[in-house]
Amino acid sequence: MILIKNGMVIDPEKLDMQPFDVILDGGRIAGIGFYEDNGTYDTVIDATGCAVAPGLVDVHVHFRDPGLTYKEDIHTGAAAAAAGGYTTVVCMANTKPPVDNVETLRYVIEEGKKTGIHVLSSATVSVGMKGQELTDMRALAAEGAAGFTDDGIPLMDEKLVREAMELAAEMDLPLSFHEEDPAFIKNNGINHGAVSEQLGIYGSPAVAEDSLVARDCMIALDVSRGRRLVTPAGKAAAASPFHAHALEAVIANIQHISSRAAVEQVRLAKKLGARVSAEVTPHHFTLTEEAVLEHGALAKMNPPLRTEADRQALIAALQDGTIDIIATDHAPHSAEEKARPLTEAPSGIIGLETALALGVTELVEKGCLTLPELIAKMSLNPARLYRLDCGRMQTGAPADIVIFDPKEEWKVERFHSRSANSPFTGRTLKGRVKYTVCGGNIVYQEQRKGQESIS
Repeated sequence: MILIKNGMVIDPEKLDMQPFDVILDGGRIAGIGFYEDNGTYDTVIDATGCAVAPGLVDVHVHFRDPGLTYKEDIHTGAAAAAAGGYTTVVCMANTKPPVDNVETLRYVIEEGKKTGIHVLSSATVSVGMKGQELTDMRALAAEGAAGFTDDGIPLMDEKLVREAMELAAEMDLPLSFHEEDPAFIKNNGINHGAVSEQLGIYGSPAVAEDSLVARDCMIALDVSRGRRLVTPAGKAAAASPFHAHALEAVIANIQHISSRAAVEQVRLAKKLGARVSAEVTPHHFTLTEEAVLEHGALAKMNPPLRTEADRQALIAALQDGTIDIIATDHAPHSAEEKARPLTEAPSGIIGLETALALGVTELVEKGCLTLPELIAKMSLNPARLYRLDCGRMQTGAPADIVIFDPKEEWKVERFHSRSANSPFTGRTLKGRVKYTVCGGNIVYQEQRKGQESIS
């Protein structure tokens, strides 16, 4: 048993934060209240000055395994996740080979079980990620696929998209969409705008994203008609922008949204009754296209960092509930790959170890979200999207916990990830993870002098 004393316990369902102790026993939360250390606990953690919250859930990570393990593998990725406060992650399916078959899916799931956290896997929507033929989605779901996505490549066949949404609705599993129409893009990873013009390249305009978001929101609306959103208890879903129950019925999730027009389309689609959700990355709500001038390929990602007006629209959408989820799109690459010329370097950055601190620094400290609202976006809401029994802070819930000091400053220097492609290296952030507990086991503890972290 573990006793966590003197912390500020965050309940993302109630959007509340209160001083309580927490008892963990048998992989579950056994009690939340006030308890004495009577010598019967295996471990006692003094959480004075710290927040105690449900373990974070990231529904968008790339662990590059199988096939690209020189960038990351399931074990190094899980270690990075634990160091960032994550207890559950959903791996994307664009591995080599892709997760479009039962054998590859089983490999990822079985390797994930060897780590200290919950490593889940999506499967691809289309065979070979070619966008031409649906995978056997029912068979993949039966083998444990958490959801379906061709992330990294947009689906351009509208008929196939609709068929996939219909199947997803029947199976009660989400689809996640990478929205970038290549017809509009000349150089991916950099926004088409003032910075791209300064660099003498065309880049990727927002219309590439906006056009597909509009299409998929409207297809989702059509599929959603006649299907009433309900909670598991059978009650109509609440209208609160932070209420997560409506996410349990989502069939189309817009990944790594980056433009203000795309945000408006999601807002409208929700208003009309479409079963859609949206996720945003910490780098998109923190940085703009200007970061490319400072960091080069370390600020190159798909979709690209856009303008300050876009960034502010993302923050406003987090505030009003249009954007439901914060997901990292953790995308490791080697130093050699990122050292290539800007137009040749791969897109993507790592994000698991800086996400919580960026949320605290950029959103909570600046008054955009409360700490419970941030945790709802990073634990409860993503868990509900993928129909997972986690992200909750209540007796009987899984003993998946993150303990962090929201006021402690720290400098981003080293990573548990195999890769280090981050524009945030060297930056001082607020919000330091002290412990990560998964299934009642301590899987990460802040490293102090003469002490090794647990992973």
